[in-house]
Amino acid sequence: MADANFLTLIILTAPALFLLTSIIARSKPGTRPLAVIRAGMAATGASLIASVYGIIVVCLFGLTEGTIVEVSGIGLSFRLDPLSMLMFTMIALLGFVVLKYSRNYLDGDARHGVFIGRLASTIAAVQLLVLSGNLLVLFLAWIMTSLMLHRLLIFYPERRRAVIAARKKFIVARLGDIFLLAASVLMYIQYSTGNLQLIFDALKGSNRPPYTVEIAAVFLAFAALLKSAQFPTHGWLIEVMETPTPVSALLHAGLLNAGPFLMVRMAYVISRAEAASIVLIVFGGLTALLASISYTTQPSIKTALGYSSAAHMGFMLLVCGIGVFPAAMLHLVAHSFYKAHAFLSSGSAVDIRRASKVPEPKRIGSPIRIVASVIISFVVYLGFAMLWRINPANDFALLATGAIVVMGLSQIIAPALDSDGYFATTLRAILLTLLVAASFFTLESVFHHVLYSQLPPPSKPDTATILLTVAVLIVFGLTVLAQIWAPAAKQSIFRQKIGVHFRNGFYMNALFDRLTGAFSVSSPAKTRRPFEYRSN
Repeated sequence: MADANFLTLIILTAPALFLLTSIIARSKPGTRPLAVIRAGMAATGASLIASVYGIIVVCLFGLTEGTIVEVSGIGLSFRLDPLSMLMFTMIALLGFVVLKYSRNYLDGDARHGVFIGRLASTIAAVQLLVLSGNLLVLFLAWIMTSLMLHRLLIFYPERRRAVIAARKKFIVARLGDIFLLAASVLMYIQYSTGNLQLIFDALKGSNRPPYTVEIAAVFLAFAALLKSAQFPTHGWLIEVMETPTPVSALLHAGLLNAGPFLMVRMAYVISRAEAASIVLIVFGGLTALLASISYTTQPSIKTALGYSSAAHMGFMLLVCGIGVFPAAMLHLVAHSFYKAHAFLSSGSAVDIRRASKVPEPKRIGSPIRIVASVIISFVVYLGFAMLWRINPANDFALLATGAIVVMGLSQIIAPALDSDGYFATTLRAILLTLLVAASFFTLESVFHHVLYSQLPPPSKPDTATILLTVAVLIVFGLTVLAQIWAPAAKQSIFRQKIGVHFRNGFYMNALFDRLTGAFSVSSPAKTRRPFEYRSN
């Protein structure tokens, strides 16, 4: 046990160095804080080394746990397992990129050191969250990530819209904290321990979990939904664009993932509660649908990326509700790197788009070609499924995931096939479809192999879950067909009107503003002190 403690706790040097960077920033808060920057880069280097070390430990010894202090099953416990190390490695890479970008981003700013310090403390909080091995650590790190993010969102307290968004995020986060706390208390009462592995082992040995655990699973689902900006509490996410770009990258690529991560970490709890799966399918599916459509109507690139993140989070939570946890983790990792790059390069992306002189192919609007694109997508999916010896007919969850993959592939082929472009354009689209399908099946198999020890075996869903999932897939399918058809369809007054509603997110954000009193925030001069910390 002592060896296990040492092997596990040594990885805590990485978040400790980030916290040390935050402390150094208190004495070097101003312009050109070389000491803070060097400490931050040292912490990112240590995180990369720690991630390699952790992977080696997991490969050699499997699940490894370490405890600093524990009383009656509640304590400061941490765990190294395939899931925690996958997330830790991803955070280490993202932290390195974001901090390196931030070295020059605010160069000359009077509070450059403060900004680096706040970034460092936020990264440390996320690292502790993914390493948590006890309900206590999970809950404390969960709150810490929210509070550290709040300090970043109000980095410019004179910006009223940023303060309003931070205020709404603060309210939503506290609601999520209450749900997570309630779930943790219920599980502790039921199993008399906060150790995650002991809870999972108890669930493995039971045919049906007690009602307290089923209630706890629903509370966990709501905590994840609130953490990941799901409908109808998503408004704050699309209003935090006045924060520095590195904050947006860290938020969308890292902190939003806390919701899906919680679902995968608690997969043994979620998979045993039918009500929790229904909650995830309903709210995740609804958010994925509405946010993905709203994304296409936004004139601002950063607002569009905000809706995109909400949609991706909804899709991940939907997949968790269906029960395909490896696919959810694959999506999480891929989305994180994509969104970090999208935000950090958003300015240059606009310039590239303006400088581009390549005309877009003109859409024809042929029903035959659109149907053909769907058929080709289905054939590609089925071919790779057979090649990977996957039989979707024997597993409803895989069948549902496959249907979503087919929808995605059809949106790659249809614009090229249903256009007056060159044959080479269509050929490239088909090759891209083959590459995407091959990557999905290969990486999903890899994630399944890596994470199988941390995930429950697939189970047969109940009738209500099946019917609900089928309904969601039908709506998704009709929406995808509408999106494929829309560019070639004629403009109409109805399309313009419905486009306005989607552009404004069906005004759910305005309703949430009224409920929370967001616009009661007064002038910047009066809001500076309540929202800004005196120290960094």
